[in-house]
Amino acid sequence: MRQNPRSFLFVAMATGAFAFSSMTARAQSVSQSHIITSQKLDWSTATALASEAVRICAAQGYSVTATVVDTTGHEQAVIKGDTVPLQSLSVSYRKAYTAYSYGLAFNKNTTSELIAAGVTGPANGALNTIPEVLFVPGGVTLRRTSNHAILGGLGVSGAPGGDKDEACALHAVEKFRNTFQ
Repeated sequence: MRQNPRSFLFVAMATGAFAFSSMTARAQSVSQSHIITSQKLDWSTATALASEAVRICAAQGYSVTATVVDTTGHEQAVIKGDTVPLQSLSVSYRKAYTAYSYGLAFNKNTTSELIAAGVTGPANGALNTIPEVLFVPGGVTLRRTSNHAILGGLGVSGAPGGDKDEACALHAVEKFRNTFQ
């Protein structure tokens, strides 16, 4: 039985057109996606990290608050020692926020590094008027170990000196760093 060449050509063109339109539709749906994903620590790791910072400071006789902020700058976990000073709650958050946001902007790992690099803003102190920002030692930028992408920040407050707060935060981060894959 002999086929009509025109019908064969029509079927081939129709099949090709269908395949092309399917690929185009799929490519458009992927490229036009309005979904954004971001990475952060899961809640249990964030809580364990903050708890470890409080535990490390407590072992040295310091009652502190530790706060983890995520990649939106919001509190993800807050752990308070038994006898923390009232202001340590807001100060630990501000240190975590500063370490996260300015660590991201200036590629620094701690609030001490930011201060040492002179990243405290203009001479008029304008950055210090932003409610969440606090250029005081005690904040650590949280990064993935594989590609150094920012995951958030950890802030500690309540020890007698920001250097002691930051040491507790750094030791806690070091303990959990291998989980920041």
